[in-house]
Amino acid sequence: MNFTERVFSNGSRERGLKMVCGAFYISKAKESKPQGDDAHFICAEKQTVGVADGVGGWSKSGVDAGQYARGLMANCVKAIENVEKSEVDPRCVLDEAYRNTNVEGSSTACILTLKNNHVVVANVGDSGFMVIREGKEVFKSNIQQRRFNCPYQLGNKTSSDRPNVAQLYRTPVVPGDVIVMGTDGLLDNMFSEDICHIVKMITESSSEPEQAAWAIAEHAYNNSVDSLAPTPFTQAAVMAGKDRLGGKADDITVIVAYVVVK
Repeated sequence: MNFTERVFSNGSRERGLKMVCGAFYISKAKESKPQGDDAHFICAEKQTVGVADGVGGWSKSGVDAGQYARGLMANCVKAIENVEKSEVDPRCVLDEAYRNTNVEGSSTACILTLKNNHVVVANVGDSGFMVIREGKEVFKSNIQQRRFNCPYQLGNKTSSDRPNVAQLYRTPVVPGDVIVMGTDGLLDNMFSEDICHIVKMITESSSEPEQAAWAIAEHAYNNSVDSLAPTPFTQAAVMAGKDRLGGKADDITVIVAYVVVK
């Protein structure tokens, strides 16, 4: 396999890395609303991915809750196209996309790029990502919410947030790492150890990230419709003093990235 190297002053070498990505999406209303409220993108050329989750409460006002998420992600892609790969800054991408998304609605968002053998991330709300190494979680983003089930969200209303509230992350990755990014439909319905278990099983038998994304999304969906499944959402609800069991019916977006040597 071909690879690139950076040579440091002490003579040590660092191989250049890249992400090989795949995604899978399940709308909670598969038949009546196949687009759902989630949106995502994969820009292999600029080594950048993103997910967004339109806030469902907008449907009460007759607004398609997914339109803002789809517009935001489309504008993220446009923002990325205007800069060199080495200059992609997730926070700046979110800021430009936010300024150019003028439809009604609001959305969470998570943008991740691979730069200098680190993943650099801007996250608003309760979407997020994790890094898995040798079948174990080595890093996971935090949920950003004001109270139980009330995440930070980008939008045009005065009550919505702006990109400057984004949590910023920068964490190193090595060849063989697996990055899993998802909306809250994933993170509310699967514990980290279960995601790690599926990733380990899939990577032992398949080199396709789409296969891993599909397996994770299917497991999350099964939990979401199981009224007795132990889930992070149930755990958080109990901690918030609410009485509920089972998964959370939601749209589920999963992006899986294998970190490999160029």
